[in-house]
Amino acid sequence: MSVISKKCSLLLVLCLLPVPVQAETESAHDTAVQLREAGMGSGLAWEIVEGLTTEVGPRLAGTEADHRAVEWAKRKLEALSFDKVWLERIEFPVWTRRHEAARIEAPYPQELHVTALGYSGSTDGEITAEVIGFADLDAFRNAPLEQVEGRFVFINQYTERTRTGAGYGDSVKVRYDSGLLAKEKGALGVLIRSIGTDSHRFPHTGVSTMANDPLPAVALSAPDADQLARIMSRGDSIRISLDIRVGFREAGHSWNVIAQLNGRETPEKLVLIGAHLDSWDLGTGAVDDGAGVAITAAAAHLIGELPQRPGSSIRLVLFGNEEAGLWGAKQYVDAHAENLENHIYASESDFGAGPVWRFDTDNPVLMEAAMPVLEVLGIEKGEAARSGGPDIVPLQERGVRIFRLRQDGTDYFDYHHTADDTLDKIDPEQLKQNVAAWAVVTWLAAELDNSSQGTSD
Repeated sequence: MSVISKKCSLLLVLCLLPVPVQAETESAHDTAVQLREAGMGSGLAWEIVEGLTTEVGPRLAGTEADHRAVEWAKRKLEALSFDKVWLERIEFPVWTRRHEAARIEAPYPQELHVTALGYSGSTDGEITAEVIGFADLDAFRNAPLEQVEGRFVFINQYTERTRTGAGYGDSVKVRYDSGLLAKEKGALGVLIRSIGTDSHRFPHTGVSTMANDPLPAVALSAPDADQLARIMSRGDSIRISLDIRVGFREAGHSWNVIAQLNGRETPEKLVLIGAHLDSWDLGTGAVDDGAGVAITAAAAHLIGELPQRPGSSIRLVLFGNEEAGLWGAKQYVDAHAENLENHIYASESDFGAGPVWRFDTDNPVLMEAAMPVLEVLGIEKGEAARSGGPDIVPLQERGVRIFRLRQDGTDYFDYHHTADDTLDKIDPEQLKQNVAAWAVVTWLAAELDNSSQGTSD
């Protein structure tokens, strides 16, 4: 659609609105343009993600590093333009890795690069056994017990590279389901091809399904998975040694870090934006999800620097322990159950730092107000959002309306959950484009007439 057509579309929407709402929308548009330009000129997001990844680094939920991250984030938000900053304690079990090693014993002895999956069990010393391979989870699911019992299982399912992350959605079930299925079939442990799209020798961790007395479960780097598959293709029997030591505490804790800009007209109503503060322990959590922390905090700060607050409140939530099961998100919903009807919108930035390319919402007023401002940033008009992000799922399930600023994730799963998730993977200019887009949409969502918004049926 051309710029002229976009303007005509906005004018048509304005003509259909009551006069006071027309004036409100026109004023909000002008402010949105101002926010867009401020976002494109701001280095605050880079400053935030650089500080988090440098001064804290890896921050596995429930660990000392995670607690330092919470303190760091609270101080950072208190130094910005929020009206209130507070912590809400969350509780969950804590899983930690202590040692991980694997090697091929026969027929061609060599080391394998692996990492334990979250909630994996330990081997209790090194164990050696024959390994049997499967092309994907379905093939393993259909295998008879006698084929698997007493062996290691190797699942070599690939993850397709896509801009939207759909390939990850198709393959991540291998990580969640393989351990439980392997235990049911009497296996000694499971090795999976990393759920990632890179060709580097960095294995990808990630949470598996929590279980009593779990099997040891590891991810192989892509080149190591290829190597193992090549050896299997020669028809030789393969023996692997695995030595995995992990820790588990049933009672751990962290906090959701929350900051708010109070609305000038209906402060009880709020637009919730957020990211998750925790990360896996292999990299420094720059892409996942230091970028999201930086983007949403910087966008909210720009709105807070305006001469007046938006009509409704804006709440920033840096969720705790997303990585091991959305613990902070679920406990946020429990803690605020009586006020969910006042959550106008919710959305999360948790897909790296690639540029936003599409805006999704089911509200035509918000869409038509936002698009003339967003199109300058190279953002397309989308459709009704199907997801607001992982931590938004519990809110969405309770009827809270969502929007989505969709990022280009073409290379996101090259780094996701690996030791390669570091600050150098973030482009500062793309980070600014994200901040600009988030500031525009968050402002408009909180400023425009919200009489028809709130929880959905």
